[in-house]
Amino acid sequence: MIIFISVFFAAFIFLSLVLGAQIIPHEHAFVVQRLGRFHRVLESGPRWIIPFIDAVAYRHALKEESIDVHEQTAITQDNVSVILDGIVYVKIVDPVAASYGVKEPVHAVLQLVQTTMRSEVGKIPLDKTFEERESLNALIVESINEAALGWGIRCLRYEIKDIKMPEEIRRAMELQMTAERQKRAKILESEGLRQAAINMAEGARAKVVLESEAAQIDRVNRAQGDSEAIEMLAKSGAVGIGMIARALGESGGEEAAALQVAEKYLDAFRQLAKEGNAILLPSNLQHPGTMIAEAMAIYGQVSKKKTVGKVHQ
Repeated sequence: MIIFISVFFAAFIFLSLVLGAQIIPHEHAFVVQRLGRFHRVLESGPRWIIPFIDAVAYRHALKEESIDVHEQTAITQDNVSVILDGIVYVKIVDPVAASYGVKEPVHAVLQLVQTTMRSEVGKIPLDKTFEERESLNALIVESINEAALGWGIRCLRYEIKDIKMPEEIRRAMELQMTAERQKRAKILESEGLRQAAINMAEGARAKVVLESEAAQIDRVNRAQGDSEAIEMLAKSGAVGIGMIARALGESGGEEAAALQVAEKYLDAFRQLAKEGNAILLPSNLQHPGTMIAEAMAIYGQVSKKKTVGKVHQ
């Protein structure tokens, strides 16, 4: 048994040396040349090549790789010098193109990233450089993929890590931002005062409208009340007049009416004396009997006219 195992390992080592066994790691690719020319690409796993005839010329890792882009100076559209650095993520998608399309593909991509970043930054002003980082990153990735199409490399994404600018420009931007914030604060304050004034005016208008409506309703109610009072007084007066008319038709009614007229006549003079300082009085005020006689005479004349009117009818 031991002899069999020893023979097996000896044969395996002999075949490996003769056939050129290769173990390719996962996510790697080896480019094999036969007699100096491209032959094939070895993928992951155990592979064999012919010694002295085939040779592994290039070894590529197919995993995503991050490359630091060192600080570099770029000039914006408004002629401001800024210093940028970033990081780019690339991946080899075609080992053959990466082997024969360009020498040192990672270095070539790095140089392309730097030149593309300078070019894209030069198309926009300084303010947009901070505001449009995402669009700037996308433009750089698109430009790199167009140029690196024949290199077998694809740029997955690019990120600007930092943007530095001259100190005087930074102070000027800080002052500008402070002024902009103060401007917005004043605008918001003025808008608040304006809205408050509008609310107060609308409140005053609503108050006037409500007061006028209330006054109108009050006048309507008072008018209705006065109308009802007048109607009730008229009805009560009509009832009183009817009762008086019926009383006058009874025995002794006219004498009672004459007496009441005389009382009212005297009471009217008493009320005049209470309400005013200067009044006109009849010349016979010292003789109440005479005043009563005059009142009775007035009533008699009214009664006489009433009787004559009935006769003519």
